[in-house]
Amino acid sequence: MSEPDVLLMDGDCGLCTRSAVFLHPRLRDPQSMRFIAIESDEGRSIISDFPQKLRDADTVYLVRNGQPYMRSSAAIRCLLYLKWHYRILYPFAWIVPLPLRNLVYRIVAKYRLKFFSQPEVCIFPTLTP
Repeated sequence: MSEPDVLLMDGDCGLCTRSAVFLHPRLRDPQSMRFIAIESDEGRSIISDFPQKLRDADTVYLVRNGQPYMRSSAAIRCLLYLKWHYRILYPFAWIVPLPLRNLVYRIVAKYRLKFFSQPEVCIFPTLTP
């Protein structure tokens, strides 16, 4: 079996934690995706292999089939891992132009710490297959 794809998120972020808690039970195949905290040793190791432009982004990353995606592109591609009734949203989300998607993503990212409390413990190691 091939290695699962990796979703790298901030382990100290309430929004990232809630997103992982939402995604994990809804995965079509729980073995298809691993959730890893960016600040973990494994997360830093994965990011160190990215091109410099991606390494400096400080955002959510999805490594799908060896290809890294970031910001809204990573978030929208997460729909492809979910059960069919979530996957059908993918084409509609993808139609939104990238600059607009990333603008909304950056606004949410900027204020995420104000609206979502920091988790006491990083849950990502418990969500891996």
